[in-house]
Amino acid sequence: MQRILLPLLLLSLSLAAEAEATTEIQYQPLQPLLSQVTTEYPILHQVLVKPDPYRLQIIYTQIDRDSNNNPDLTYYQFGLDDSRYFYPASTVKLPIALLALEWLAEQNIAGLNSDTTMLTDAATDWQTAQTADPTAANGLPGIAQYIKKVLLVSDNDGSNRLYELLGQDFINQRLAAKGLKYSLINHRLSVPLTAEQNRQFNPVRFVDTNGKLILALPFRSTNQQYINKDKPTLGRAYIRGNELINSPMDFTDKNRLSLADFDAVIKRVIFPQLFSENKRFKLRPEDRALVLRYMAMLPPDSTNPLYDAKQYPDNYSKFLLFGGNAQQIPEHIRIFNKTGWAYGHIIDGAYIVDLQQQIEFFITAVIYANENDTLNDDQYQTDEVALPFLRQLGEYLYQHELQRPKKHKPDLSEVIRVTASNAEID
Repeated sequence: MQRILLPLLLLSLSLAAEAEATTEIQYQPLQPLLSQVTTEYPILHQVLVKPDPYRLQIIYTQIDRDSNNNPDLTYYQFGLDDSRYFYPASTVKLPIALLALEWLAEQNIAGLNSDTTMLTDAATDWQTAQTADPTAANGLPGIAQYIKKVLLVSDNDGSNRLYELLGQDFINQRLAAKGLKYSLINHRLSVPLTAEQNRQFNPVRFVDTNGKLILALPFRSTNQQYINKDKPTLGRAYIRGNELINSPMDFTDKNRLSLADFDAVIKRVIFPQLFSENKRFKLRPEDRALVLRYMAMLPPDSTNPLYDAKQYPDNYSKFLLFGGNAQQIPEHIRIFNKTGWAYGHIIDGAYIVDLQQQIEFFITAVIYANENDTLNDDQYQTDEVALPFLRQLGEYLYQHELQRPKKHKPDLSEVIRVTASNAEID
């Protein structure tokens, strides 16, 4: 009997390994399509002619539906390299937001949801408390309101509060379990703290509308050090305070989110059914709908907070297809995305939908626009190169999608449903 069972076991393990291998994404080269770019797209053409200084990485994904509207994805890449570090900036806020909702669903406590008041306390002299939020309709902070501000205008404080709620162990262990192998989140954003301080997390309380305690989390910390083991550096020089340091900047203790992982996070939100259960973000339907709504909403359409349309125009954080000077986005276009920009890196990952033309596709891209290769000097070519590049990349691939034959038109009713009445009334 053992002689029979052993080969069967080996065969079973072999088939399992083979099945796992087949789930690896097969990328096709994007270069043949991009080689057709002409000077009609001047900045896109300029960067593609000499891409190396821009450390360019692009993922373009075509979507084809079958007769039952099931999506089939075809991936294309340009310059993709998981081992080549770039600073992910605010793109890490999306997985943090998703994990906050995953954590919330797991608590399974009556009265605890994304709108429940979340009070952050301070356990040290350097931590800060947050017990009010004047931007919220009720004047109180909560997970949903933090996520809304994060997705609409990339609010740092909102993301930091969710980071403090979850802690590094939960964040990084969950990302690794979902197969996001080149992701690491180990610090708050735009707050000058040490690595040790970033391993300490504020006490948090959730209370009901009468102020009665629902759940309390104490001050927590971790001894685990989540660092980039390859010790990446960027730039030839950087500014520290008022001093120019003539050596590369060390990013060992900085966040990481490879372009492929960032792209995978967005796809897990848009098409969770394409991923195995253990690889998905486990969101309740109402929580996923919240994320989708605010990924697509434009800042001028919000009432709480109320954003000044001059400071936060339609395209404030819609770089692909609309990056650059302030402009309105046509009503029939929906862009579900997250952006990031820091240290000369400009990043956008988007699911783009044209309801009128019935087309849909993904683009995720990062460009490094820092001609002098010096960090923190604010001499980046964001407006001259990065934003026009992303706009023209989006325009070029959009035009390609318009011409690309598709056997079945997509049913985009979910897109319409989750973005209905995005000019909200709170």
